[in-house]
Amino acid sequence: MNKIVKKRVSPDIVYNNIAISKFINYIMERGKKSVARKIVYDSFDIIKEKKKDPVEIFEAAIENVSPSIEVKSKRVGGATYQVPIPVGRERRFNLASRWIISSAKSKKGKPMRNKLAEELLSASSGDGAAVKKKEDVHRMAESNKAFAHFAR
Repeated sequence: MNKIVKKRVSPDIVYNNIAISKFINYIMERGKKSVARKIVYDSFDIIKEKKKDPVEIFEAAIENVSPSIEVKSKRVGGATYQVPIPVGRERRFNLASRWIISSAKSKKGKPMRNKLAEELLSASSGDGAAVKKKEDVHRMAESNKAFAHFAR
C-alpha cells in the first residue's frame, strides 16, 4: 500500500496566506483561477471599505462556521443510523469553506463578490446561512448521540 501524499498549496499572492489560497481554489470553477482570485480579492476590498481587516474577518468566519462534530450514515444489521463523529482539522476548513461559498451562491440578484463579502461578514459575526448550517449539523449530531457507540 502506498501512502497518500498531500499536495502542498502555495500561499496566495496578496495576503501570503495558505488558507486564503485554498479558499480561492474552492471558489474556482472550470480551472479559471484568475476569475476566482478576482472574486475573493474584490470581496476582501468590499470588507476593507467597511473599515475591517479582511484576513481577520475571513479567519473569524471560517472559525464560526467550522463544525466540531458531524453525522455519518452507518449501516448496522438492517438499519441505517446517523452516527456522530468528530471532525478533523482539514475537514473542518473544507466544510466551512464549502458552506460559506454555497450560501453565498444561493443569494440572488448581486455579483458574487458582494454576496461573498456579505456572507463572510455575517459568518464572522456569528449569523448567516453558513452558521445556521453548522448549527443544524451540531443539532443533528446531538440528537443522534445515542448511536455514538457505533462509531469506530
